[in-house]
Amino acid sequence: MIESKRGKVIKELFARPGIRGYLVDIDNKEARCLSYPDLVGEISEGDEVLLNTTAVSLRLGSGGYHYVIAKLNSPGKTLRPGGHIMKLRYTPLQLKVLSVEEEDSPHRSTMLAADSLDHTPVLVATLHSMLAPLCLHLAQSNLRVAYVMTDGAALPLAFSETVAWLKYRQLLVGSITIGHAFGGDLEAVNIYSGLLAARHVLKAEVIVVSMGPGIVGTGSKWGFTGIEQGEILNAVETLGGIPIAVPRISFADSRERHRGLSHHTITVLSRVCRVRAILPLPVLDKEKMTHLLEQLQQEKLNEKHQLYYEDEAWLLELLQKSELKITTMGRGVEQEREFFLALAAAARVAQRLHA
Repeated sequence: MIESKRGKVIKELFARPGIRGYLVDIDNKEARCLSYPDLVGEISEGDEVLLNTTAVSLRLGSGGYHYVIAKLNSPGKTLRPGGHIMKLRYTPLQLKVLSVEEEDSPHRSTMLAADSLDHTPVLVATLHSMLAPLCLHLAQSNLRVAYVMTDGAALPLAFSETVAWLKYRQLLVGSITIGHAFGGDLEAVNIYSGLLAARHVLKAEVIVVSMGPGIVGTGSKWGFTGIEQGEILNAVETLGGIPIAVPRISFADSRERHRGLSHHTITVLSRVCRVRAILPLPVLDKEKMTHLLEQLQQEKLNEKHQLYYEDEAWLLELLQKSELKITTMGRGVEQEREFFLALAAAARVAQRLHA
């Protein structure tokens, strides 16, 4: 179920392609909301809007924003030509997109012929906070990097400030949204066609796959959306790419299940991933390295997957100097040193494999 309330737009707070932020009045109290023009049309000061207020009421990680369901005084909205693939299917906000595979797509012939990733390295990550560090490191080799966003978390790509910044800085050659995620430079039906489009339409030399902001977790072994990592690694191998599992490593997280190699990564690589993936790991101090190695041996990940150890601590300086604030779970580079060292190791391995 959802909670909804009426509000009146006071002023615009910010605007990026595909997304707007507003200050609204709800029952004589000011609040913030987000609107996606492709879904609800353009909104102006003074407009009355219907808001989904569920996440804020539950104090979930939505950034404190409500979401515009509809503009109440809207005259309506007409379709633009092109495309007939529906996303958010059978919901009040279902939208049509021009999918890269369909008959009307200018890339139709390319996609009909595409059947292999041609040994392209594919970095499969779980957290959206991994995307910018990976791209910043890969930029050191001037590689063509494409981003495939799954529907495991936020569905509108426009919600990601990170992607907007990476594209502005030309650190991505393009983005592809798959499944019910939408708003990428290209739309694709599933992970297989999304990966093939990254390689053959965007001409990517390295592909990064992850969900958008807002991973879902329940504190249980199987109940988290990051479990998709294993299925994506399987897909990469099926298509003839090089599957690289980006590990989630932390020694700052207070939750024991995320200490060292996260239980998410362990579950994915021990039970879900059915192929021999490459697992890049950072070189850490003795105590932390011992803990990591014990985890790998206990779960027999050192037998099942191909491990690469990289000592790339110097790359953390790139993140510290970045204009984009680099954090994960609210913690910065110094607080989550091992987390970001793992990303540096993963990017370095992808660079070596491409070379």
